[in-house]
Parts: sequence; C-alpha cells; structure tokens
Amino acid sequence: MGNEQEKPKHPVSTNLRENVDYLKDALGVDKSFDVIQLDVEYAGKEMSMFLVDGLIKDDVLHLLQKFLAKQDESIFKIDPLEKLLKTYIPYVEVESVDDLDKVVDMVLAGPTALVIDGLEKIILIDARTYPVRGPEEPDTERVVRGSRDGYVETIVFNTALTRRRVRDRSLRMEYLQVGRRSKTDIVVSYIEDIASPDHVKEVKDAISKIDTDGLPMGEKTIEEYISGRHWNPYPVVRYTERPDTAAAHLYEGHIIIMVDGSPSVLITPTTFWHHMQHAEEYRNSPVAGMYLRLVRYIGVWSSLFLLPLWYLFAVHPDLLPDGFKFIGPNEDGRLPLILQFFLIEIGIDLLRMAAIHTPTALATALGLVAAMLIGQVAVEVGLFTNEVILYLAIAAIGTFSTPSYEMSLANRLARLFLLLTTSIFGVIGFVGGITLWIIYLARMKSFNVPYLWPFIPFYSKGLKDVIFRAPIPMKRWRPKILNPQDPDK
Repeated sequence: MGNEQEKPKHPVSTNLRENVDYLKDALGVDKSFDVIQLDVEYAGKEMSMFLVDGLIKDDVLHLLQKFLAKQDESIFKIDPLEKLLKTYIPYVEVESVDDLDKVVDMVLAGPTALVIDGLEKIILIDARTYPVRGPEEPDTERVVRGSRDGYVETIVFNTALTRRRVRDRSLRMEYLQVGRRSKTDIVVSYIEDIASPDHVKEVKDAISKIDTDGLPMGEKTIEEYISGRHWNPYPVVRYTERPDTAAAHLYEGHIIIMVDGSPSVLITPTTFWHHMQHAEEYRNSPVAGMYLRLVRYIGVWSSLFLLPLWYLFAVHPDLLPDGFKFIGPNEDGRLPLILQFFLIEIGIDLLRMAAIHTPTALATALGLVAAMLIGQVAVEVGLFTNEVILYLAIAAIGTFSTPSYEMSLANRLARLFLLLTTSIFGVIGFVGGITLWIIYLARMKSFNVPYLWPFIPFYSKGLKDVIFRAPIPMKRWRPKILNPQDPDK
C-alpha cells in the first residue's frame, strides 16, 4: 500500500505532446506572459523547455542550448537519460523527475524543465536566480564594531552566510516546503552533534503540521503556527538578521528556521532573557559588555515598572517617605493622571507608525507635530503635566533600548496592564499585577523550555550568565536547559 501511495498521480508519458499539453495547461502558458514554453529540436529529437522569465539565468541556458545543438542522434541510442544527465548537460544542479505535478511546482519555483520525446522522465535544470539586494547591516541590530553583513530575502544566500561562519561538518540544512499553493521554501538548520534530537524533531514536526495555502507574512506566519499560543503577546522565538548572532546560537544548541523571502531567521527555543541580549555586549570587553547589559536591564525594567510605580506614589503620597515628596506631580492637570498616561502611550505609538510611513523629506514636519503633541505646547495648554511627560519619556527610552522589537511591544502591553490594575486597585493592583505577570511568563514554554529559565526554575549558574556578561574563555558549558549532546564547549 505504501508504494502505491508514492506513485505519481500524473506520471510522465513517453509521448511529448501529452506531457506538453499537461504542462501548458497546469502552468497557464497561454494565460501568463512570464511563463515561457520553448519548442526546440536537438540531435534529431523534439523537445520543449518550460521556464519562468525573470527566474532563470539566461547565459547558463544559452550555453546549454549551444552545447546540445552540437550533438548528433547517437546520444539517444543507449541510455539517453544517463548520458544527458552525466555528459551532455554540463551543469551542477540537474535531476530527473517522473511526476508532472512535481515538475509544475519546480518550474514555478525557478528551475527549467526540459521535456524530451520518448523519455519517461523530465530533466530539471536548476539554473535559477532571484532579484536580491546585497547583504547589508540590519537597521535594528547595529553594532559599533563587528560584521556589517546581514541576511537577505534569498534563502540560498542566507544558508551560505550561515555556513561561512559555521564550518562544522555536522551542520545540517534540512529543506522543507510549506503552503499548498505558495510552496514556500524553508530550511531548518542545526548542528547535529550539539542540538538535542528531541528539540529538532519537535521543531520539524511543528512545521510539517502547518496546513495553509501560503505564507503571506513569511517567518511571522511560521511563528504563529508553531508557537502554540495565538493570543500571547510575548515572543517564544527570537528574530535576528545577523548571521553572527545565528551562528552563536547554533553553537549553543539552538535550531534556526530560515524562510525564503524573509531576511529574518527564527531562533528556537528561546527564553525571556534571550530577547534581552545584543551582539554589542560581546563586541566589547567583558567589563564594558557587563556594564552595557546592566544598563539595558535597567532600561527594560524602567519601561515596565516605572510608570505604574510613579502613578501609585502620585495617587497615594502617604506611601512616600518625607525625603521623596517631590516625586508626585506639582500641579494637577485638567485630565486624570491615568488618562494622561494612556493618551501619551497612544500618541507615541501613532508617532512611531507615522515615522515608518513618512518620507525622509517630511521628517522635520513630523518632528514639529511630535513636539506639539507631547511637548511643551501640550503642557502649556494643560493637557499633560511635566512629570507625566518626563516619566513616560524614560519608559519610552527603555522600550526602544530593548534589543528585541517583539519583546518591546509585549512589555508595552504589560506596562498598560500594570497601569490599569494599579489605577483600579491601588497597591494591591500593583503588586497583584506584577505577580500575575510573573506567573503568566513562568507558565510559558518555548518548545518545552521554560520561558523564565534560569530564574524559574532556578538555576544559579545559568542566572549568573544571564545577569553578567562572562568572558568567552570562561563560558565552558552550553545552556543545560537545551539538553545539548555535547555540553562542553
């Protein structure tokens, strides 16, 4: 029964016309201008070539045609398919296929199909090329010192950038396709001698279960399918566009997911603390890197807890010691404090979205609007108080200092939640909100890895590495939670 299921539904016929008619109809040759059918004759045999204009290398196909044009009928007398594949089609990536449906999928992906009269297989010549930009440094992961290359939208280039840094003989690049219609190329990359086989299997099983027409948002669609929690604002995978960051995680035992058409790769599994790290910490001396990490932590914690805490002190000044009475607002605004906070939060998000869609020539005008919205003008008209703008500015700086964009957005939502609970329930709301937030994160898992590890469950050595940037020679052990096959670096 297994062999019968593996048989192609539309096998290749020895009759050229039958194959051509099927491929023309399936590829829509007469309906799409960029799908080309080229009828040729070489060595006394009728042939047809099917290709997509713009996805093939013209010079390579031109050379192959010139080479075939010089051959005579003798090449088709004994084992013609073997001779063509091994001798008369001098190209690196050549294969034969006996399934017309697979031929259709491959042609739409870029390779050229060569259909020959009398042969029961079709030859696929993978001489494709894609429009691509150069590997530039990612805007969101810049470093003062370090490499300036970054992943691009072509998956083959991304695998090459990764293998350039990881020349381990056990580095694996496993190819998958997702999407009934899109047939999107996906590569699961890991170091076989290090990564946990259970984690590898879990990731590949999660990807293989994706059942959808296509991946319109690329790697983000993949994340939503494999994360398991659709309404969870916190990311359970880490995005990176830096090959050196991906390589560092591969050496630790993580698994990388690359999606064709996307310059970002997914790192799995990850914890909360992975989203707090940045390559800049490891491009400086250990002491400077430790300082940068601690400053970043201060910024992130400020973005989460500073506003709810200040609001609590502002509405309950009796909680403040005498020496800290200046913390509360000196003047009462025309709007309630909680409403001021929510208005400015929405205003900052609107400005952020406007900045993304604003041409560079209009950036100055947008800056003027921002100054009027949440600047001195808004204070003078009584819309906001000075203290509200000050503390929200500090929180905004902490948000933008978070290395992971997805984590910064999730923390912003958590901050709004804490503000809301504090405004409703006071001290109990502040403490209870933080407790619920910690419990929520502690219950999360990224491919069976606890999200708050090594804080919860507690692991002292791991927590030390999270808080302090240790010198590389002293980092002898890979993270225990990943169950690496080779724990010693």
